[in-house]
Amino acid sequence: MARDLLLEVGAEEIPASFIGPALEDLKRVITERLEAARLKHGEVRTYGTPRRLAVWIKEVADSGEDVTSEKLGPSVKAAFDKEGKPTVAATKFAESLKVPVSELGRTQTAKGEYLSAKVQEKGRPATEILPETLHAAVHGINFRKSMRWGDVDQAFARPVQWLVALLGGEVVPVVFGDVKSGRTTYGHRFLAPGAIELARPADYEAALEKAHVVADIPKRRALLLEKIRAAAKGTGGQLLEDEALVDQVTNLVELPAPVVGTFEARHLELPPEVLVQEMKSHQRYFSLADAKGKLLPKFIAVSNTPVKDEKLSVRGYERVLRARLADGRFFFDEDRKTPLLERVPKLARVVWQGQLGSYAEKVDRFRALGVFLAERAGKASERSTIEQAATLAKADLVTGMVGEFPELQGVMGREYARAAGEPEAVALAIFEHYLPRNANDALPTQDAGALIGLADRLDTLCGIFAIGKSPSGAADPFGLRRACLAIVHIVLGRGYRFSLSAAVDEALKLLEPKLRNLKRKPGEPEPREQVLEFFRGRLKALWSESYRTDVVEAVLSVGFDDLVAARKRLEALSGLVGHADFTPLAAAFKRVVNIVEKQGKDVSKGQTLPEKFRDEPERALHAAFTQASGRVAAFVKADDFSGALKEITGLKPAVDTFFDKVTVMAEDKELRENRVRFLTEIGALFNQVADFSKIQAEASSA
Repeated sequence: MARDLLLEVGAEEIPASFIGPALEDLKRVITERLEAARLKHGEVRTYGTPRRLAVWIKEVADSGEDVTSEKLGPSVKAAFDKEGKPTVAATKFAESLKVPVSELGRTQTAKGEYLSAKVQEKGRPATEILPETLHAAVHGINFRKSMRWGDVDQAFARPVQWLVALLGGEVVPVVFGDVKSGRTTYGHRFLAPGAIELARPADYEAALEKAHVVADIPKRRALLLEKIRAAAKGTGGQLLEDEALVDQVTNLVELPAPVVGTFEARHLELPPEVLVQEMKSHQRYFSLADAKGKLLPKFIAVSNTPVKDEKLSVRGYERVLRARLADGRFFFDEDRKTPLLERVPKLARVVWQGQLGSYAEKVDRFRALGVFLAERAGKASERSTIEQAATLAKADLVTGMVGEFPELQGVMGREYARAAGEPEAVALAIFEHYLPRNANDALPTQDAGALIGLADRLDTLCGIFAIGKSPSGAADPFGLRRACLAIVHIVLGRGYRFSLSAAVDEALKLLEPKLRNLKRKPGEPEPREQVLEFFRGRLKALWSESYRTDVVEAVLSVGFDDLVAARKRLEALSGLVGHADFTPLAAAFKRVVNIVEKQGKDVSKGQTLPEKFRDEPERALHAAFTQASGRVAAFVKADDFSGALKEITGLKPAVDTFFDKVTVMAEDKELRENRVRFLTEIGALFNQVADFSKIQAEASSA
């Protein structure tokens, strides 16, 4: 009979950011071990609050499933001597299975015939599997930081206070430090601090809710949003939505209780981003705005428990924020006393990356690269704005405000540039060169900021790859994946047409003084190749979210130097692939590719000579090809890749007839080579759009 399983680890307040990853670890270890033990189960749920981490699993089987497997022993040749008597190898194998040699079977494999036996492994009881499984799960949580307490040898995020481990109505024995598992959990620290005896796992969530604890994270999050939106509505304002802050506050409380507070209206003179950051970063307060989106001198704080004297509680929240806003005003006033331009020399003393130099050196590089990109993208008129904005782009890093709130870099640069009388285009470019900051962020609205942002990120990508610190696995300390995707989104969003490889070359050229003495590992690809391959990988992952992977691969295989053109080729090809007549076209192209790959290596380079053709089908194909080539080139030049594909598709009947009637591999060497050269030219025509050989014919017919 299957029974539900519950594991709960109770502790002192666990940091909010630790809860999600810890629950993932618990769930992963338990489910992996149950699977390895062949112990079937149903739905798996996780619960978490600052004081508890829990996993609930429905209908865990009483024992693991039995399994029968075949075990191979020595080869028959090694198992018996010339007289047919068992050798030591055979007898040892039989002894290990506790059966006589005569009961062993024989199995034919690719390497020959071997002795074998069917071995049945009985499933272990759940009561035997679960203690070690739950022990491993609790001890297997990887916290970013752990601590030890008292005489306990084990480490945990915070001191463990209690353990609940139930299989149905039975306690599963688990020990962590000096805490043994039982059936006792605890409710809200202030509203229901007493012990709660659980009869069975199914009672868990309801018992905690009765004790003022909402243990289900999505449910608690929804409750939090409902309450803070209602509180915002009660003020006549609206909530400034912040998903990350909602997630964080959700895991700071067990029962959300919002209150509304105010601050002095004079602080609204500060940039709104400063006020929001002060409230969010230090206090975890939610900001409020009016119908036009302008900040109100009000906030919502979320307590872990309803309070009897709300006014007293609000005064406490207001007093703490008052001090923070006073600090913010001090930084803002002090920072503006020194114009941004006067701060630029200080960047020489701020290291960007040990091997790649200071921020001053980085600024010099991406300023020059920004001008290069502007010229290549047809935006040379932006040169003066780019040069001034790039010079000032990182100067706010040495201000007091950004030192206190690194999240405000760019924002404060914009504000301090305005305060110093810089043109609005320069101030905006300083801010926008950081955009997009994440996947959901806006793109730059003007060219100067966009081009500086491209240059800054290209300098980072090329420099970090060149010194051998490229991303590995999940580790990406320099945010290169994010930088690469930002470049792609900016280029496509702004429609910039320039050579990506030329931009990479220029970035590496500007980095050369820092790279000239670096030693490379034997056989290691050049930085240029690594960076472009990195772009290729990011593009494939990004575009495969919306298009078929094989179609994306077909487009990228013939190049992505012009990102805008590559995406247009992808869109055009994706539209054609779904048509019924595409599969035969792809098959015809693959025949072309196969012949060229097999025979092209042995063919001397040169032009196709039409006068050497002997058969009418090859003359007809050449005539059709000649006409199509000019039209395809015109369509490609006009970025009309659908038109180019239509022209290419029109060649299919002539290509089919050619393969049906003409022997490419003729005995006459001169004739054979001329035909292979011709097929090479046809392949090149197709390759102006994509490598059709990469497309799966089966999928394209779907």
